[in-house]
Amino acid sequence: MNKRQSFLAFTALGAIVCATGFMPSGSPAEGGGDEGRKGSYAETHGLTAADVENINALNERALYLGRPGKSPAGLPPSADAFSRSSGMETPPAEPLDRMPDAYRAYGGRATTVVNNYIRKWQQAYSHRDGRIRQMTEEQREQLSYGCVGITWVNSGPYPTNRLAFAFFDEKKYQNDLQNSRPRPNETQAEFEGRIAKGSFDEEKGFKRARDVASIMNKALENAHDEGAYIENLKKELESRNDDLLHESSRSNFYSALRDTPSFKDRSGGDHDPSRMKAVIYSKHFWSGQSWWASPEKRMFGDPEAFRPDPDTGLVDMSGDRNVPRSPAKPGERWVNFDYGWFGAQTEADADKTVWTHANHYHAPSSDVGPMRVYESTFRNWSAGYTDFDRGTYVITFIPKSWNTAPSKVEQGWP
Repeated sequence: MNKRQSFLAFTALGAIVCATGFMPSGSPAEGGGDEGRKGSYAETHGLTAADVENINALNERALYLGRPGKSPAGLPPSADAFSRSSGMETPPAEPLDRMPDAYRAYGGRATTVVNNYIRKWQQAYSHRDGRIRQMTEEQREQLSYGCVGITWVNSGPYPTNRLAFAFFDEKKYQNDLQNSRPRPNETQAEFEGRIAKGSFDEEKGFKRARDVASIMNKALENAHDEGAYIENLKKELESRNDDLLHESSRSNFYSALRDTPSFKDRSGGDHDPSRMKAVIYSKHFWSGQSWWASPEKRMFGDPEAFRPDPDTGLVDMSGDRNVPRSPAKPGERWVNFDYGWFGAQTEADADKTVWTHANHYHAPSSDVGPMRVYESTFRNWSAGYTDFDRGTYVITFIPKSWNTAPSKVEQGWP
């Protein structure tokens, strides 16, 4: 292992994330608590601009390959060239009977190598129809993409992010705009972006997603066709006076189940809603993605972008194209997103929940180094990085026969 790789391996015990950029000067992540005050991973841990470009290109490659019927042969030349130069490797198979080693804990995060995560996954998360399974080569290839690979291998299809929730405190936003001023050398656009970022409350966004998932899971019970599920869902929403009741019949909220591939699969839901369950993952990303927005909004954030509906909490993710933050200075690079897997944990206290994610794609023979997997507390996860100013909590569905979302997750198990 070269000197740079040794440094990365050592610093992996600290605050690390899958998606990070080549850090400019910037304020710490807002709203995350003391253990989550983070800047950018790339500058702190020695990633080069080329490393960041590879991460972004491979994220785009994963998005393309996650679509039904797509193959590497149809990749855009730029993404394919980056993937060849990245050094990404598929982790080797692990024996089904080999138990995992304990993770190494540091603050609000426990870390391990990807091979050990595969062993844990096989023992704790691989169960289908009550039987443990060895992670397939296809699943190991999905996993090798890093943070999005963790969510991908646990949710089944590549994450589509259609049913996303967040919470924005409009009163706080307006008050902070009126009663505070830009910091020294801070532009007005930078000031407004910072105030908008600080007005998002990830804990309340997470709670909203959990409440909605609970409603959906109750509606799935004893519903053996989609019509019965929708009828149950509307009854539950009406009884709680929930504004989601008034969503259009073509809304992502009502179509989410039918749009889930495993719902239609014979070995999954087989069109029977009672065989499915609603689970949660999270995505951190950048707001200034519109090509029609001003350059400053792409650099410092768009205060109006990706705000949740104030009544339902739903976030319109149709404008999310996985575009990273634009550089404000020469040499700056930012990664486009970060994913964290939650599943169906039943722990009521958000601070005691565990979020599984990773540092970057698996490239053990390159300067980027091997992929590491993290289990973080909610405070650590939700703090985010300066690469991102939005955090959403997304509901998807998996078959109940899959145990990739156990109700109890022990950090650093065993």
